Amino acid sequence: MKRSEINGAIRWAKALLEKNNIHLPDAAHWSVDEWRAHAGDIDTIRRTMMGWDITDFGTGEFAATGAVLYTIRNGLVDEPGVGVPYCEKLIVMKEGQRLPKHYHVYKTEDIINRAGGVLAVYLWNASAAGEQLDSDVVVWMDGVRRVFRPGEEILVRPGNSISLMPYMAHVFGPKPGAGDVVCGEVSKVNDDRTDNYFLEPTARFADIEEDAPMLHPLCNEYDEVLGK
Repeated sequence: MKRSEINGAIRWAKALLEKNNIHLPDAAHWSVDEWRAHAGDIDTIRRTMMGWDITDFGTGEFAATGAVLYTIRNGLVDEPGVGVPYCEKLIVMKEGQRLPKHYHVYKTEDIINRAGGVLAVYLWNASAAGEQLDSDVVVWMDGVRRVFRPGEEILVRPGNSISLMPYMAHVFGPKPGAGDVVCGEVSKVNDDRTDNYFLEPTARFADIEEDAPMLHPLCNEYDEVLGK
């Protein structure tokens, strides 16, 4: 991705969040110089990868396979004393975007439609060996048990949510024609470096072409920007 594309995606997401009266922590607006000024006080942010996360998942097609994410709270799987024992994110998606098919082994997550259009979700069971299974998917939606065929479209309207369990492969994004979506994620501690298992060719973080000054560092750039 180009840095200019990342900067533009952040500005767009901020505007959509503001439109829906959803506010981010102060650090979401820090300049690079402000990040450097706070470098001695943000060890938890750095280690738990809180902050901006803009990715095309290595596809080169951000408008199709990509999202703007912001991790508000998080901890570490193997160090319970760092951060908090849960994760909260915002996932902001333009109509036409989707997340690639993937599952988690450790994390259970609620995906919540916070604002905007309708979220379309598609689910498959995965085996312990990472194989996609052709079996019905049992899922809980706001406490209601539902059963779907693998890959069946599931619609999550604003105010509603779906609970995704380990080994439940998923794809989701705004339903075409229904507008952009602001999703919330509430989950167990999130580790994006080790607990994403993709069932299509992807990379979790994008390679970046530096064609413009950095607006805000991404959550995987703190060591590069601030020094180790």
